[in-house]
Amino acid sequence: MPELLSAFVFCALLSASAVFGVLLRGWLPEEHLTERNMEALRLVTSLLVTFAALVLSLQLSSGKAAFDTAYRDRNADAGQLARLDQCLREYGEGAERAREKLRSYTAAVIASTWPDEEKPAGVSYPDMTGMARQGESATLSALIREIGREINGLDPQDSMRRNLAADCRAVFSDFQQHRWAVIEDAHGSLTRLFLNIVIFWLMLVFVSFGLQVPRKLLAAVVLAIGVISISSVMFVIFDLEWPYGGVFGIPSDSMRSALATMSR
Repeated sequence: MPELLSAFVFCALLSASAVFGVLLRGWLPEEHLTERNMEALRLVTSLLVTFAALVLSLQLSSGKAAFDTAYRDRNADAGQLARLDQCLREYGEGAERAREKLRSYTAAVIASTWPDEEKPAGVSYPDMTGMARQGESATLSALIREIGREINGLDPQDSMRRNLAADCRAVFSDFQQHRWAVIEDAHGSLTRLFLNIVIFWLMLVFVSFGLQVPRKLLAAVVLAIGVISISSVMFVIFDLEWPYGGVFGIPSDSMRSALATMSR
């Protein structure tokens, strides 16, 4: 998993920075380690810690908000699928092909978005092996166009079915909007340059920590706790950037519930 690998990389970088600070303290002449110099170092460290804490808290809050939005939009997308199937079910004869393709689309989304989970059974759908979990898919787009043609091709002969056909077209239009929201939600906001700058700040912080702490076991334990704590925060931030993977990934429950409703 790239998220776990990133956590180990963060931990290794911060640990190396702290060790370098400790070693640097031993290499420096005593005149550089006076109380006045240490006080100046503590002031600079406090400034770096404040900046880093502010940036990490804002990024964590932003990532959690984006993840919650993606979660909410996915549930809304599943609800629209179930609602569209119910509308086509009520329409009755003539909507069978649209319902069949809608089930195929839902099963294909589950298979491509959650490839590590059990594949949908009892429904035929295109082979989604190797498809990306996030972003637009040509195969899924083709299925959507076919469903749209089937719905637009409904030719009701009485007023009740004409109203139902109009409702189905309106629901299909809403579903398309929710689908694009889901696609856009999958793109994270954390850029590599921003991530590298934050890591550089944190490395400087731990270098300064290493310069200040004595070579005692308790100081080493405290530094290790700090490294693990900050690494875990960075892991959470990075993991939230992948809404359909990692530890905090969006589950497939809502989509599987929609598919189960369609198959009844």
